[in-house]
Amino acid sequence: MMDAAHVPVLAQEAVAALAIIDDGVYVDATFGRGGHSCLILEQLGSKGRLIALDRDPDAIEAGAALRDARMTLVHSAFSRLGEVLGGLGLTQVNGILLDIGVSSPQLDDATRGFSFRFDAPLDMRMDPGSGLSAADWLAAATEGEISEVIRTYGEERFAKSIARAIVAARQEEAISSTAQLASLIAGTLKWREPGQHPATRSFQAIRIYINRELEELSQVLPQCVDFLKPGGRLAVISFHSLEDRIVKRYMRDESQGEQAPRRLPIRAALLKPGRLKLVGRAQHASDVEVTANPRARSAVLRVAEKMDVAA
Repeated sequence: MMDAAHVPVLAQEAVAALAIIDDGVYVDATFGRGGHSCLILEQLGSKGRLIALDRDPDAIEAGAALRDARMTLVHSAFSRLGEVLGGLGLTQVNGILLDIGVSSPQLDDATRGFSFRFDAPLDMRMDPGSGLSAADWLAAATEGEISEVIRTYGEERFAKSIARAIVAARQEEAISSTAQLASLIAGTLKWREPGQHPATRSFQAIRIYINRELEELSQVLPQCVDFLKPGGRLAVISFHSLEDRIVKRYMRDESQGEQAPRRLPIRAALLKPGRLKLVGRAQHASDVEVTANPRARSAVLRVAEKMDVAA
């Protein structure tokens, strides 16, 4: 068993949505601490197979405790899904699960620099061995770039004021810790949302940008559909409105297929059919789950099934 203290949000619902068969091949593209993977393995037969990915080396280290011959654990961002599956000799799988965003273990580990609840080095990278840290980016980005990131990814209406304050502060001292940044933002905002730390939106925005989270999501969705067998399921859990919007639009567009240009008489038979069929409506965490885990409040699960377009 994996970390019993970490229970994934909508875990039972997401795994059930995959409609697992005994000898199927499944992908948990966001291994985390193995919560979803364990549930999948419980339903797989001896001939079944699970491919699990995670870009976080801590997750890979934790996964070493889950010794199961049916599972292959790969250190990789899920945007490389096609490359990983191809390297394992796979061309099709029966189901893929994505649990988007930062995980609770990452938020709760003070050394990772994701949270303003702890004073720690301002890192925020899901893979600390890849790319710029948040501190490095804030030291070099222009005021306009910082403002755009905080406004776009954090939907923060005071983004300009925050960016201006960051640029002014870094001229006096490098912004290298979470406490520095949180205090700076708190001192900049004159209005605060009730029940929310003033740095919440900015921290979220910087994290999303540093890890290219929306770009990674946009890149992996087409790969998922490419590798799914007809009848295979894609289940995606998101926690941010921007993530959910990407998933919702992609699944919708793939379910509708190619659309004829307006006012042009093109026969429907000449248009590419949709590759997905939407399965049910979006699911949200129950009141019981939200009470036990407040992070579940914003969770949305969407499910789609690969169509047999040749039929």
